[in-house]
Amino acid sequence: MADLKDFAEQLVNLTVKEVNELATILKDEYGIEPAAAAVAMAGPAAGGGDEAEAQTEFDVILKAAGGAKLAVVKLVKELTGLGLKEAKGLVDDAPSAIKEGVTKDEAEALKTQLEEAGAEVELK
Repeated sequence: MADLKDFAEQLVNLTVKEVNELATILKDEYGIEPAAAAVAMAGPAAGGGDEAEAQTEFDVILKAAGGAKLAVVKLVKELTGLGLKEAKGLVDDAPSAIKEGVTKDEAEALKTQLEEAGAEVELK
């Protein structure tokens, strides 16, 4: 059981680059396409529900870094747990998702923090 916990911890602590490498290995060596599986699982739930149902998960989208790019990069690094290079990449590639599938309260808190640092943020 301890081995599985260690494995889970290793997965949770992967950087964006390592996750991309893992996805490539799974696809090339085992024929597993992680992104396709996630879309296939999310597709029916997103498409066929009651339209009046309230949104429970939000994506925090960085639209622009604003004037204080360095402060925004540091905050993105802190909020996401990414390395400095990966955080800078997210900020440089704006618009980009900072966090996906978070609660409304968490999304609002992230938006407030990012806006205080000078960023333009959108919730979807």
